[in-house]
Amino acid sequence: MDAPRTPATPWRPPPPAQAPVPPAQAPVPGAQAPVPASRARRLAGPLLTLAGTVAAFAYVGAVDPNEPGHYPVCPLFRLTGVLCPGCGGLRSAHAFARGDLAAALGSNAVAVAGYLVFAGFLALWLFRAVRGGAVPRLALRPAAWWGIGLLVLVFSIVRNFPLGSALAP
Repeated sequence: MDAPRTPATPWRPPPPAQAPVPPAQAPVPGAQAPVPASRARRLAGPLLTLAGTVAAFAYVGAVDPNEPGHYPVCPLFRLTGVLCPGCGGLRSAHAFARGDLAAALGSNAVAVAGYLVFAGFLALWLFRAVRGGAVPRLALRPAAWWGIGLLVLVFSIVRNFPLGSALAP
């Protein structure tokens, strides 16, 4: 007589190959923990950014964008006559660099808001670099980015109609 049959076990694929785990390394005598960046190295990024921004504003403050021939004309304005959100930005920067906030707001209010947000971000970056903290991140929720985009779009549309002529440069 035949031997009793055992139930067949289902076929299973072989287990996936695993990378070998390196053995735990003992601390090397005389080895030190990573050295944090020096204050000069931490300050290099924000100070170079500040220097570039000051140089750009100094140039725009010295070379008047209201005089033709110094800067290129906005291509959208030249082709269509429509003011883009950046139109008047150089005139705004010129007035801002000379300390005339009213003229800067009259040329491009959104650009002035951008200058102030950038100045705040740069001040925070410098403060954290001095204190040894992390670089600040501009982490906004998507709804906030959409809101900013909608605000800029509305600004662009309104300044192109007679009702919003006060927003035009």
